[in-house]
Amino acid sequence: MHVTFYGAVREVTGSMHMITTSQDNILLDCGMYQGRRKDADRKNRVLPFDPGIITNVILSHAHIDHSGRIPLLTKEGLKGRIISTRATADACDYLLPDSAHIQESDANYLNYKMVRNVLSKIKSGSGKGKGGQDRVKDIQKILKKGKHNLNLDAINELAAEYHLEAVLPMYSTKDANHALTFFDGIPYEKPVAVGNNSVCTLYDAGHILGSAISIIKSNNNGKRHAVCFTGDIGRFDKPILEDPTLDFAKEDRDIDLLIMESTYGDRFHDPVVDMAPLLKKVINDTVERGGTLLIPSFAFGRTQELLYVIHELYNNNEVPRIPVYVDSPLATRITKVFGEHPEMYDRETHDDFLVNGDNPFMFSQLNFTSSVEESMALMREKKPHIVISASGMCEAGRILHHLRYKMHDPKNTILVVGYMAQHTLGRRILEQGQLYAESGRTGKPPRMRLLNKEYPLAAQVVKLGGFSAHGDKNEMLRFIEKSNLNIKKIALVHGDEDQTLAFADTLKSKGHDVMVPRVGESLDLR
Repeated sequence: MHVTFYGAVREVTGSMHMITTSQDNILLDCGMYQGRRKDADRKNRVLPFDPGIITNVILSHAHIDHSGRIPLLTKEGLKGRIISTRATADACDYLLPDSAHIQESDANYLNYKMVRNVLSKIKSGSGKGKGGQDRVKDIQKILKKGKHNLNLDAINELAAEYHLEAVLPMYSTKDANHALTFFDGIPYEKPVAVGNNSVCTLYDAGHILGSAISIIKSNNNGKRHAVCFTGDIGRFDKPILEDPTLDFAKEDRDIDLLIMESTYGDRFHDPVVDMAPLLKKVINDTVERGGTLLIPSFAFGRTQELLYVIHELYNNNEVPRIPVYVDSPLATRITKVFGEHPEMYDRETHDDFLVNGDNPFMFSQLNFTSSVEESMALMREKKPHIVISASGMCEAGRILHHLRYKMHDPKNTILVVGYMAQHTLGRRILEQGQLYAESGRTGKPPRMRLLNKEYPLAAQVVKLGGFSAHGDKNEMLRFIEKSNLNIKKIALVHGDEDQTLAFADTLKSKGHDVMVPRVGESLDLR
């Protein structure tokens, strides 16, 4: 058996690894790389292997950086199945079509701007003497249907007429829906065949609803090997979900290779118990300034956790009960998935909410924004309110439009509640916002480029690390040292290089055999 590391290697996003035996190729995750648009497009569009060779896929959880290229995999010839927990399969029912929709929408918008710019140059040189505002109106009549809808037929025809290279989505909504037919949802701790003489058992990873630690055991040519893939390890003692598994079945404890994430390999989070008081302060400070609290958030997991804590703060009368808007159709649907899987909630959630017939994720001040028109109206709202909107790293979706309306105003707050990968807009906002604050907010604010235009980042930028769904350095050490796994070797993945190398040094100092693979590197298990 050998393992090849294809994605989330010395970086965070794009999780993808392959276990190869004499008879099978078992893929662990098929995630989308998230970063600079050009880099992401280059890395995501081409798979590093022929999908036809894959026996089956094991999906650790539904986040797009772990699942996002599955429609490309099925589109290009996957014959096997996709094994995940039932909750992960249910979440992917919404996440993958939404990923396709975002790609299609972004491509349409970029093509619109490209054609609009060409027409603008042509009309400005036509000698008709019209002013710039009149030219814009003329162009919009051609390229738009009403105020918000694009005339895609006209855009595509004009792009072809002027020999413009149109932007294409990586896969379509139809491709995503086709991929969903490949999923097999299974319970935790129930072994399932994933190849010839290869069996997988899933355990709770405590990261998001349905997230799994995968243990793959294979017997080939008289040799037994076992690989444990953590996916993303969650935090301990957080609300809603159970803690990451530490007690594994006896037959699953001997591990030849542990493939482990290292996102926070050299960092420490705020204590879990501090999340509510810290969020309380941010809400109160923002309301006192008369501003809006804007929270970029992953639709799956982080949004529901925020709603849970805000619900508690409102119930305890610790903050003003200002309106809360979830401006993400996906987050609305995913919240429904949470409601369908109460069996995965921890005891605290049962005791605090369910026994009283109270939904942890619903309260009277909560509004779910569905239409584009509602979203646009919300962007112009001046009274204090809270907006939770996707995407979590500010790379796509409605959050971009909220940012362009709100980030220039110092009364407003942009609250970072999760990891921002390198080269994402979210990371730039976090880093530049913190530098501006450290300078005393003197001088001109930094400028952020989004949607092909620059905006001043004058809003307050605050980070609350306690909301992270990833275990920090101590929690990852706790998993290794307190679980009953017997681990021979560890391969660290899913972390920026500085974090991964630092965590490797920590583990080596404790006597562990550790490697930090490079992209495409293989490890033989003998």
